[in-house]
Amino acid sequence: MALTDSVTSLPGVGEKRAEALASLDIRTIGDLLFYFPFRYDDLQVKDLSTALDGEKLTVKGVVASVPVVGRYGRTSRLNFNLQVDRDVVRVSFFNQPWLKDKVEQGTEAAIYGKWDANRKALTGMKILATQTDGAPSLAGIYPVNKHVRQSTLKELIRAAYDRDGADLPTEVPPALRAHYRLEDNSAIVHGMHFPDSPQEAKAARRSAIFREFFLFECQIQALKSANDTAANGLAIPYGNAKVRALIQTLPFALTNAQKRVVNEICVDMRRPTHMNRLLQGDVGSGKTVVAAIVMYAAVTARYQAALMVPTEVLAEQHYAKLTKLFADFPVRVALLTGSTPAAERKATYADLASGAIDIVIGTHALIQPDVNFAALGLAIIDEQHRFGVNQRRILQEKGLKPDLLAMTATPIPRTLAITAYGEMDVSSIDELPAGRQPITTIWLRKNQVRQAHAAILAALAAGHQAFAITPLIAESEKIDLQNAEQLYEDMQHAVGDRGSVALLHGQMKPAEKDAIMHDFAAGRTQVLVSTTVVEVGVDVPNATVMAIFDADRFGLAQLHQLRGRVGRGNAAAQCILIADPKNDTGVTRMQTMVTTTDGFKLAEEDLALRGSGDIFGQKQSGLPEFRVGDPVGDYASLNVAQQEAARLFKQDPTLSAPEFAPLRAYLARQQQTRGVLD
Repeated sequence: MALTDSVTSLPGVGEKRAEALASLDIRTIGDLLFYFPFRYDDLQVKDLSTALDGEKLTVKGVVASVPVVGRYGRTSRLNFNLQVDRDVVRVSFFNQPWLKDKVEQGTEAAIYGKWDANRKALTGMKILATQTDGAPSLAGIYPVNKHVRQSTLKELIRAAYDRDGADLPTEVPPALRAHYRLEDNSAIVHGMHFPDSPQEAKAARRSAIFREFFLFECQIQALKSANDTAANGLAIPYGNAKVRALIQTLPFALTNAQKRVVNEICVDMRRPTHMNRLLQGDVGSGKTVVAAIVMYAAVTARYQAALMVPTEVLAEQHYAKLTKLFADFPVRVALLTGSTPAAERKATYADLASGAIDIVIGTHALIQPDVNFAALGLAIIDEQHRFGVNQRRILQEKGLKPDLLAMTATPIPRTLAITAYGEMDVSSIDELPAGRQPITTIWLRKNQVRQAHAAILAALAAGHQAFAITPLIAESEKIDLQNAEQLYEDMQHAVGDRGSVALLHGQMKPAEKDAIMHDFAAGRTQVLVSTTVVEVGVDVPNATVMAIFDADRFGLAQLHQLRGRVGRGNAAAQCILIADPKNDTGVTRMQTMVTTTDGFKLAEEDLALRGSGDIFGQKQSGLPEFRVGDPVGDYASLNVAQQEAARLFKQDPTLSAPEFAPLRAYLARQQQTRGVLD
C-alpha cells in the first residue's frame, strides 16, 4: 500500500530530508497525508473599512514607494507603501530583508499580515502570489520545527496527495460514516490540506476528529481482547481463608468501598486472563491496605508481588508499614531503591531470583536489567501517572506475564479515563475510613498572611508540624510570586526559636531531598518549606497545617493532593490557601477548594476550568497526544467513538467482515510499528 511507503519514495526526499521529517514523526506517506494543519490563515482579500485592529488579514494593492531596508542593531525592517484603493498602507517586514527583491514600485502585491487600524499600517507576515482570484482562500499552518519549513512540508504534502490521495482506503466502516455523516479519507485529506471554503475545512475536521478517536479506541479494544485471552493470563488460586485471617488482624475495619475493590481485584486475579486494573481513590482512602491484602493473596498462591513507587521516601514508608503488617505471617518483605548498599542489593537480586523474597517494594530500581524474579505474579504501580507506559511494561515483563494493578490518588474524570486508561478496568474507593479527621480549608488574601503564621505557630506549640508550599524556586522578574527561598527566610523569621525550618525544592540532588524529607518525617524539622516536590509520597501523621502560597497558580487536583499531606494522624488539620487571584477562574478555584473535599468532584471541576493537559501534566499522565481532537473540547465525539469501537469489537472481535478490512490492516500496522500506547 502506498500509505506505508517511506517518504523517500517522493521526489526530492533523500536521507537527510527524511531524517528531518522524522523529527516531526513523519516517516511514511500516510504520516505525511494525515499530518494536518492546526489552524488556517484566511487569505481572502479584506476590505479595510471593515478590518478590526489587530486582525490578521490580506490586503491587495499597488506598491507606491521604493522598498527600503533599514537596520536597527540586530533587527532589520523592510518598509514600503501600498496603495489600496484610496488608502495608503505602510507595510513593514521584520528580519526578512530578502523580501525586498519580491516587491517593486508600480507593481501589484498581495500582503498577509497584522493590521494596525490607528496607524493604518500592516506588519507583514507573507507576500502572496498576486493572482489570488480563484486560488484557495485558506492557507494551512502546520506544527513544524527548525528542521522542516512550512513551505517544504506543504510541497511534500501536495506531491503525496497528487500521487496517492485520490482513492485512499478508509478505516471508519461505511455504516458508521453514513450514520454520523462522516467523510472518507480522501475527502478528509483534501478538506484539511486544501480546503476551497471554510465549510469544507470544518466538515473535514469534524470527520478527522472522529476518525482519530475511533482508531485510538479500536486500538484499546484490540488490546483488551488480547488481554482477555487465557494465553496471556495468569490464574492466581489464592487461599481465601488465609487472606481473611490477615484482614482480621488489621487494627481497623475495612470500609465498604475497600471490601468492594478487594473483591474486584481478587476475582480478576483468580481468572486465567490477564488483569489490567486501575485502582483510584481519594487522598487517605486506604489504597495501601488494599494493595497489601492483594499482594498477600498472590503470596498464598506461591507467587511473588512487587510494588513500585515514585520516591525513595515513599518506598521506605511502605516497607516499614508492610513489614509491621506481615510481622506474624510467613512473608518476607524486601526494599530495593537507588540508595540500597551494593552488597545488600546483590543479595536482594539473588533472593528475588530464587524466590526467597515474597514481596519487594522499590523505586525505578525494580526495572533495572539485573532484577529477575522467580515467579512474579502481581505487579502494583503506585502513583502510576509518575511512570511512563514503557516503565510499566518493563516491570510486567519481569515476571510470568503478571497481573497489573495501577494505583492513583489523583481521581480521573470519566473524560480522561476513556483516553488515559481505556484499556484498564477501573476500581474506585469512593469512601474515606471512619475516624479520619476532616481537613478545614480557608482562603486568605496576601495581606492576611499573619493569620497563616499564627496557625503554624499554634500547631508547633501543640507539638505538631507544618508545610509551607510555593510554586517557584527562585526570584523571577516577570512573575511577582512568593518564592521558596524568600518564603524560607520569612518562615525562619516567623518561627524564630520555636522550631527548625527546612527548605526543599526540585533542583536539589536526590540524596539531599531524601535527607530533608527523612528529617521532617522523623520530627527533627518542624516546618518544611517546599515546592510541589511533596505533592505525592509523603506520610507525616504529625503534620497538621498545610499553607499554600500563591495557591491560584495551582490546579484543583494539585491543591487537593497537597491538602492530603496533612490530616493523616488523629489531630484535626487545616489547609490555608494564600492567594490574590487575578481573574474569575482563580476566584472560583479558591472557593471550590474551600467548599469541596471530594477529590472526584474537584477533578471534574479542574477539567472544566483548565483542560486535560494541565490536570497533572500531559507527559506524566500517559495521556495520548491527539493531533486533531481534544479529549475535553471534543468529548461528545470521543464518547461516541468509544461506544462504537466497543460495540464493533463485541459484534466482530476479529474484524473478519470485508467492510472492516482497512481497519484490520491499520491495526495490524500499528501493532507492528509503534505499539498501542507509545
